[in-house]
Amino acid sequence: MKTFEATIIKICLIILLVGAAFLIFSQPPPPPGEGTGSTNTNGNRNGAPIDGGLGILLAMGAAYGGKKLYQAYKKKKETSEEESDELT
Repeated sequence: MKTFEATIIKICLIILLVGAAFLIFSQPPPPPGEGTGSTNTNGNRNGAPIDGGLGILLAMGAAYGGKKLYQAYKKKKETSEEESDELT
């Protein structure tokens, strides 16, 4: 019975979160010429720069993936050495 109740609670939570996504909206952008921020040559506003943070995030992800691959290689190498020692 507990699993049924837990499933019902999960379904209600999902419905609530999906429904809230349709009800919650951000503010519309201000009209051109008002507020702060840089403009390009056409007079349109530029978006937030994501290049620097995105590059750092990708580099950190690649380093973490490389570390995990090295650990897996090292562990595989150790287990194969142990098996070869047992055979001899």
